[in-house]
Amino acid sequence: MKIISGKLKGRTLKGFDIDGTRPTMDRVKESLFSSIQNYIPDSICLDLFSGSGNLGFEAISNGAKEVYFNDKNFKCTSLIKSYIKEFDVSDSSIVTNMDYKKALEYYKDNNIMFDVVFLDPPYKFNELDKIVEYIHDNNMLNKDGIIVLESSNIYFKFDFYSLIKEKKYGDKYISIYKNNL
Repeated sequence: MKIISGKLKGRTLKGFDIDGTRPTMDRVKESLFSSIQNYIPDSICLDLFSGSGNLGFEAISNGAKEVYFNDKNFKCTSLIKSYIKEFDVSDSSIVTNMDYKKALEYYKDNNIMFDVVFLDPPYKFNELDKIVEYIHDNNMLNKDGIIVLESSNIYFKFDFYSLIKEKKYGDKYISIYKNNL
């Protein structure tokens, strides 16, 4: 995997072989980031199931102000920390090593709000709708912020966020929701 655009373009990321990770392939990531490029500059992002940090580093590369990387797998967060040092992006990177529920509580309790939320969980994860509802119910997504879901299911419908784009890539769907409340 490589960072495909921005100031870190061409940097290589490993970690796709860590148990439980499901990396976003470069062609999918390229299409995704071309769809959300206007939301990234100066944004505060959450990569809740970070894995190798692929999506979060792409966001930093394209001008995100801060990225919160979270993964419960210590190998993943250790790898992310090594990339933060290697890429010299410690001023824009925060890493937490928690279960996603504890991480969301931590962000809520610390009044951290996001402009872009990446939700790319491990295979067979079926609580994406609950995470989106938690983010909404706790006012964690800024006005005009977006949530990017990667799942094996067709899009979810939420009364409180608008689906602005959905596309199928092989066996996965990318759905982008916007907070326009």
